[in-house]
Amino acid sequence: MRKILIATSTRADWGILSPLARALRERPDCRVDVMATNMHLDPARGNTLQSVCADGFDPIIAPMPVGFESPLQAAEAMGECLAASARVISEAAPDLIVILGDRFEALAIASAAVMLRVPVVHLHGGEVTVGAFDDSFRHAITKLATLHLTSTEAYRRRVIQLGENPERVHNVGALGVAPRPALSRAELEADLNWQFGDKAILMTLHPETLGAISAARLAAETFSALDRFPDSKILITYPNNDPGAAEIVSAIEDYAARNPERVKVVPSLGSARYFAALKCVRLVLGNSSGGIIEVPSAGIPTVNIGRRQQGRIAAASVISCAPAAESIADAIARAFALDCSGVSNPYEQPDTLDRMTRIIAETPLASLREPKRFFDL
Repeated sequence: MRKILIATSTRADWGILSPLARALRERPDCRVDVMATNMHLDPARGNTLQSVCADGFDPIIAPMPVGFESPLQAAEAMGECLAASARVISEAAPDLIVILGDRFEALAIASAAVMLRVPVVHLHGGEVTVGAFDDSFRHAITKLATLHLTSTEAYRRRVIQLGENPERVHNVGALGVAPRPALSRAELEADLNWQFGDKAILMTLHPETLGAISAARLAAETFSALDRFPDSKILITYPNNDPGAAEIVSAIEDYAARNPERVKVVPSLGSARYFAALKCVRLVLGNSSGGIIEVPSAGIPTVNIGRRQQGRIAAASVISCAPAAESIADAIARAFALDCSGVSNPYEQPDTLDRMTRIIAETPLASLREPKRFFDL
């Protein structure tokens, strides 16, 4: 029985990881535990721990502070996450730990796993996001991981460029674009107690943690642009709890209070409501990775603001713009007129879930426990 620990810290990563967790659990040769931390522990972010429980898992909690704003507080929280996750990993004694992405708590978890000699399986390595300190964390996790599941061939090559053994780097596509059950429009509107209308926009805006623009200014410019589309209803979700997030949340709540007839704020939609919302809106606005990776498969455009996602491979349906009201408004107007019916998503591959499941469940453990060696090109 292969014991697998899946780490999750945000609504976004669990929405991606949950099908994988369930698929691994269905195998007779695997036992799956879930470790939850960071935003799952913050009621202000939508009580997203409930979504893990709703998928049939009893998550093991790795406690850490969640109400931080400054880089110093984030760094201190990262240290506490490392200590807490180390205790969980030591107690659970998994054969493997699965980590997705690039956040600071993911780096803390990967570091603890290496110290405890538990091989790390890393999803979404090799990607680039120059506007966020997540970019550095992602590459650091690559060097801590032993088995890599990348979302494109270009990212596979980059992971190998970082010195990883090509035999342990697999281009499998992005799990987040896989088809999954979603609510109907009527069900979603009833759940939200809100009507989308014909020109709705779904918005998620995060701070640019390495950008030159402040979070407050980023939000102000975005909402100034949205004022030019009074016929569009806007469904807004909260940002991640990165430094600067409180400024964006404050701006969101203020804008919603001034526009109650057209704005709906939901801290976290969760996977089912998110994918249902993609069928009800005309475009996605903001700077979330979902707008780059998942949304193109829904056949609608993305307006990507600023530098946070700069460097990621993007489909033709993604319109990037500067974080200034004029540029954002122009991009929104172009997006409304864009036909995305023939757009190909570079992150979409057949059988992504099955391939990931087999690689994680069937790669020989003995080979993953051997000391890593730097692969020279």
